[in-house]
Amino acid sequence: MRNASGNGFDSSDSFAVSGAAEGAARLHDIPPSITPSHGDDSHLLSRIASPADVKALAPDELAELCREIRATLLAYGHQHGGHIGSNLGMVEATVALHRVFDSPCDRIVFDVSHQSYVHKMLTGRAGAYMDPNRFGEVTGFTNPDESEHDQFVLGHTGTSISLACGLAKTRDMEGPGSGIGNVVAVIGDGSLSSGVAFEGLNNAAEQGGNLIIVFNDNEMSIAGDFGGMYGPLARLRASGGTAQPNLFNAFGLDYRYVEAGNDVSALVAAFEEVRDIDHPVVVHIHTLKGAGYDSEETHANQQNASTLPVSLDSPTGVHPTDNVNHSEPWHSDHCNLSDHEPHEGQCEASHWQNPDAAIGKPDDPRKHYGKMAMAALEPRFAAEPGLVVISPATPGSNGITHEFRERAGAHYVDTGITESHAVAYAAGIARAGGTPVVATTASFFQRAYDQFFQEMSLNRSRVTVLDFLGGLSGSDNTHSGAYDVTMFSNIPGATMLVPTSARDYLADLAWATAPAGSADAPAGPVVIRVPGEAILTAERDATLLPVTGGQIADRPQSTSLPVSVSSASGGISAATVRGTVSVTAQHAGVRHMLDWRVNQTGSHVAIIGLGNAYPLAEQTAAALSADYGITATVIDPRQCTSLDSDVLESLRDGHQQVITLEDGQLEGGWGEKVTAYYANHHVSDGSRNPHVLNFGAAKEFTDRVPLGELNERYGLTVEQVTEAITRCF
Repeated sequence: MRNASGNGFDSSDSFAVSGAAEGAARLHDIPPSITPSHGDDSHLLSRIASPADVKALAPDELAELCREIRATLLAYGHQHGGHIGSNLGMVEATVALHRVFDSPCDRIVFDVSHQSYVHKMLTGRAGAYMDPNRFGEVTGFTNPDESEHDQFVLGHTGTSISLACGLAKTRDMEGPGSGIGNVVAVIGDGSLSSGVAFEGLNNAAEQGGNLIIVFNDNEMSIAGDFGGMYGPLARLRASGGTAQPNLFNAFGLDYRYVEAGNDVSALVAAFEEVRDIDHPVVVHIHTLKGAGYDSEETHANQQNASTLPVSLDSPTGVHPTDNVNHSEPWHSDHCNLSDHEPHEGQCEASHWQNPDAAIGKPDDPRKHYGKMAMAALEPRFAAEPGLVVISPATPGSNGITHEFRERAGAHYVDTGITESHAVAYAAGIARAGGTPVVATTASFFQRAYDQFFQEMSLNRSRVTVLDFLGGLSGSDNTHSGAYDVTMFSNIPGATMLVPTSARDYLADLAWATAPAGSADAPAGPVVIRVPGEAILTAERDATLLPVTGGQIADRPQSTSLPVSVSSASGGISAATVRGTVSVTAQHAGVRHMLDWRVNQTGSHVAIIGLGNAYPLAEQTAAALSADYGITATVIDPRQCTSLDSDVLESLRDGHQQVITLEDGQLEGGWGEKVTAYYANHHVSDGSRNPHVLNFGAAKEFTDRVPLGELNERYGLTVEQVTEAITRCF
């Protein structure tokens, strides 16, 4: 991950680390004498309540402040976790920004803003990083509700320059009365791969006026940097900023280079030089990602990481490192991607640091099911040259491991932080007869909405989309996947599958990626919502599926699918009620995949649980049976693209209620379509028009609310659903 460059996931309930022994994660034991204590005035950081306090420090105190901030970040990472690596690299730059500029009159916009922890420390929120009792007090991204020094709620990449252009435009139009001084955008080299960043650069050069773009170059994105511009950037660094072509000059922008990006004095001098400038300028600073972690060499030689204390012999605690010298182009940092073993330099593991308390826990759903999908696809590479996995810069978070990428070779493509390009690129591969699989997080796919409609669906492109972190989660407000069903399921021509087990998930993947010309292959794009926490937990504990115990009878798998995938998937789980689905099916395989599955036949009440809400359907049915003697019909719809009209019609006989459960936005979502079906197909016999109750999430943004609390809020618990059902009888 680049400083200011990634679509990082910041969630207090997402601490899962695989393959680690308990206690093996401590790279540093922070001496108590170094870690600032909240309220202890002997430490500089404890005395910083606002940027004015940074300005009041003597010049020779700035390095000590940086040292204390770095020690605080290291300790905070072990106890709480977060985007520590990106913040470690930005310590000196952030101190220098607040030393020189006058926030909030001068507006500082942090791209992505996962590197804003230091900014928060210097703007009155240091206690949230020093006092364990206050660790949850601030979000991992900027937020104007927290402080007037935060300009925007940001968690996606590439937009800082555009936002800064807008601030500067209003300032220039309104004049001195605007209350806006210098406008500063802070963006990283990973973020620069995003197309909107180039749109911002283009606008900035045309608009003119005071606009300072701090380009934080640490030679790293979330994973590696990918793209043609990174060679010229490397030559700029090697030449001290003099080499051509200079892409910033090519836009018509002024340009300055600062090699010593972790030298606070050098940065103060550079920022003072451009303060109050009358035209747009790029200040290119060369920083070290994860500055303060152990170096790569030290890390590689460790036998027991917990025995090695952090070395803070240098003025700011930054270690020398050789991990910035990979040949161009390079495709990995040679890390093992464990979230508890970050190191300085080009280290993907420092994108997101899990706290020590998470060591030894099993994989979270993203990594678990991501690894499973890659394991199913990999054996096909040799026989299917057109099969390509595409990740817009977030591979490790979704289980696309370093080892898989190395083995996949040309079958894996990291496009950089470019969701729109990734989907359009996949459509091009599909048009040429290839089999593209695009994998990233649900909230990031929002950035490619137009490409899903135009290049993918309108062109009937055979693109497979793996939609990670869809549905409700405890993530922050910029990374919620609660809106994915409302988006994907309403795109014409696209099929959205919502599997409720690993077996179905792999079968869905096999069907979606069936080679072109296969008899059962889908005719257009397929979105697969990767199962979430509720599904994975139920797979690990079958008692959470009290109706089926997770055991569903198999039906034959299509023989046209690749043998390696068919055997890996274990077949498609069945016991399906056949029906006429509301789509045009060119092949029997489409009908086969879109049928709903009735896992228990009952009466009075039918409970339809979509995706991650399916375990709740079984649990509610068990409660109705135990407490009220009602045997409910339990249905797994398996997809949310269409309605199985035969199943819905069959429920008219003997069912007074139909209950829909979904772990996403209710308004405009899936359950309302079931309600609309019965409303639009009303029959004269009133007893055959079941009453429909929809359960799902409100149309709102939520910020780091634990999943259990969200389920309570939205009535997605056994007790609340059962109470609503029985109240209606």
